[in-house]
Amino acid sequence: MFLTIGTTGTPERPATDLGFLLHKHPDRAQAFSTSHGTAHVFYPEASAERCTAALLLEVDPVALVRRGKGKGRGGAPDAALAQYVNDRPYAASSLLSVALATVFTSALGGVCRSMPDRAGAPLPLRIEVPALPARGGAELVRKLFAPLGWERVEVGAVALDEQFPEWGDSRYVRLVLEGELRLADALRQLYVLLPVLDDAKHYWVAPDEVDKLLRAGEGWLADHPERPLITRRYLSHRWGLTRQADQALELVRLAESDDLDVDRVDNAVDESTDTEEKPVPLAEHRRTAILEALRGAGAHRVLDLGCGQGQLVQALLKDVRFTEIVGVDVSMRALTIASRRLKLDRMGERQAGRVTLQQGSLTYTDKRLKGYDAAVLSEVVEHLDLDRLPALEYAVFGSARPRTVLVTTPNVEYNVRWETLPAGHVRHGDHRFEWTRAEFREWAGKVAERHGYTVAHLPVGPDDPEVGPPTQLAVFTLTDTEIDKKTDKKTDKKKEAEAA
Repeated sequence: MFLTIGTTGTPERPATDLGFLLHKHPDRAQAFSTSHGTAHVFYPEASAERCTAALLLEVDPVALVRRGKGKGRGGAPDAALAQYVNDRPYAASSLLSVALATVFTSALGGVCRSMPDRAGAPLPLRIEVPALPARGGAELVRKLFAPLGWERVEVGAVALDEQFPEWGDSRYVRLVLEGELRLADALRQLYVLLPVLDDAKHYWVAPDEVDKLLRAGEGWLADHPERPLITRRYLSHRWGLTRQADQALELVRLAESDDLDVDRVDNAVDESTDTEEKPVPLAEHRRTAILEALRGAGAHRVLDLGCGQGQLVQALLKDVRFTEIVGVDVSMRALTIASRRLKLDRMGERQAGRVTLQQGSLTYTDKRLKGYDAAVLSEVVEHLDLDRLPALEYAVFGSARPRTVLVTTPNVEYNVRWETLPAGHVRHGDHRFEWTRAEFREWAGKVAERHGYTVAHLPVGPDDPEVGPPTQLAVFTLTDTEIDKKTDKKTDKKKEAEAA
């Protein structure tokens, strides 16, 4: 990854002042360690007339994958290979954006103790990014940078292969920006817009990203004509965070238009009261539906298969009718987090006697799972490859054979209602598939028929008249005939034991 920042000067105001503003001496090549590689800063030219600073970022894509960063969205057969063969070492992205903030922290904040006046004044700048991924093409690049005060925004398409022009252009462009701007403003624009154009951050977007966006966007983002797209992409299409950022930026815009402080504009609600009715999270809808189904089935001894971090186990423990709860997961890390969530080390003896956490794979039979009233597979099946589903099916329905089995999974038809979910993408990077309602019903019907269960389907969450609910729930119930067979087997074994 490569980026250059250049300026021109005069004998009275030499261009080498850029070194003071960036806090990097033109006569030295410097290297900085970042969380994803090594950033190098050097000056290809440094004179009173012209000075150019270059930022070169060396990225190790293999190390990124090993640290669990840069994961794909799943669903593609070549997703695993794409983690190792990709454009991360070469194309400007959120990796370069983070390096900018790491290496040029003071410049990004507009701080220069030795030249405070120079830092606060516009400079004749030329910024060049040779390889910039642009989801939206050259026209989107111009729409993003043109309103920001640049006199020249040159966007050139990069050919897939110069020797084969008939192959056409790649999704990368060469960007050149020229104009008189404060250095801090230019760096902040790049910090925000590089990952926006790539539309794929290499790290998990947490709520503090909203504050970073507001700080970097101060003075230019609130009035930007492409603000909705910028906030949406910068925050990785997370709807809640995007809404939070848009509300804050709209307040800034209104305050600036009336020449008021933001606090004076945002004074309509007493902070000591909360009158807003917050939407119920889908995860809470799922837990409520599962608990109601378990109560309706009269279950007392329950398996949570693929329990993850223990949210459902925690909800089950609050109802005394569930006398034995077993959480099973293949991940020891998830079980450790679940144990902390449940505070097992501080739980009373009676309460602790109701719950067990154990490691196990759901695609292998396990005699420990036999004899329970109910089993729950909540948002589990879609994390398995399709060719592994028969193994899970037999382990749960054929071997463990609880009287009731609850299975929830996303309804892919509802995905069109998620405004922040790009078309064609699954809801989670680890989902191997997502079923339509018809596909889920077909799978559930065949499973029930093969193993002696009946099955009923229930909606979870708001049931859209066109695309259905966001989550679909199947309730499998062992038929009376199968229950009688199990009872007869137990009776025969008991008689054999007594006779012996």
